[in-house]
Amino acid sequence: MIKLFGIPNCDTVKKARSWLNENSFEYEWHDFKKQGLSAEQIQAWIDVTGWELLINKQGTTWRKLDEASKESVADADSAIRLMLANPSVIKRPILMSGQQIQVGFKPEIYQQLLTR
Repeated sequence: MIKLFGIPNCDTVKKARSWLNENSFEYEWHDFKKQGLSAEQIQAWIDVTGWELLINKQGTTWRKLDEASKESVADADSAIRLMLANPSVIKRPILMSGQQIQVGFKPEIYQQLLTR
């Protein structure tokens, strides 16, 4: 089963969803702003990718954080707290297929991951 996590107004998420639809991949959509995320779900991603990859330091949400909040993110536990409080700071989309996790969208990587 393929599951795609993100927020619907993100341009990269829109591209990923379009690509999946155009290539006839069925997937479950999870809007983590509306449906939320659990600490356990984020920890599962961290177990595969590491916490650093999940925080979008290029995004508006990160840039708007005060310096103390940014500096407080030093390990997986502090990263989880930040992501639960500010889900828009999570780099997106996050694609899960079996035990595979892909953060961000690149058509060639999705193709490779989903046609194995």
